[in-house]
Amino acid sequence: MKLIAVCSVLILLLTQCSNSNSQTAQTVTTTKQTMETKNPYYSHTDTNTLDVSNDEWKKVLPDDVYQIMRLKQTERAFTGKYWETETQGNYYCASCGNHLFKSTSKFSSSCGWPSFFEQLNSKSVVFERDTSYGMIREEALCGRCGGHLGHRFDDGPPPTNMRYCMNSIALDFVPDTVK
Repeated sequence: MKLIAVCSVLILLLTQCSNSNSQTAQTVTTTKQTMETKNPYYSHTDTNTLDVSNDEWKKVLPDDVYQIMRLKQTERAFTGKYWETETQGNYYCASCGNHLFKSTSKFSSSCGWPSFFEQLNSKSVVFERDTSYGMIREEALCGRCGGHLGHRFDDGPPPTNMRYCMNSIALDFVPDTVK
């Protein structure tokens, strides 16, 4: 009787995981299509630096993305959609579609935000000194649109010893299985 109960629970969990992965792929595709049609600056292939006013960004970005990326807000820890994601794929800027990170550089830092030890290339993420809230930090910005992504710290794992602590809202994720 206990074996049947355990098997039933396992089957239920596997079914939920399968449905969740399918829904995630659909959500990613829908998000990408929505951004491409409503946001003329969104592209996974264009690498030209953008010079767009915050007023223009406010017109084309969802409010949560605008608040984080243009007004430099921070989402609450442990609430973002990607902080625990282990799916293989690629992370892009939610404002402009710039390719930022590969999932192979993501790690579990237990800080409550998605963390990476390496950016895609030297131009994908750029940095500025941030002295807000009485702290000295290194702000991470999209190298294409200048949007606020999060911060970079020097307490990450080898080989870089860096921790790119990013806001999930500032990221779009495309799993390797989605074409």
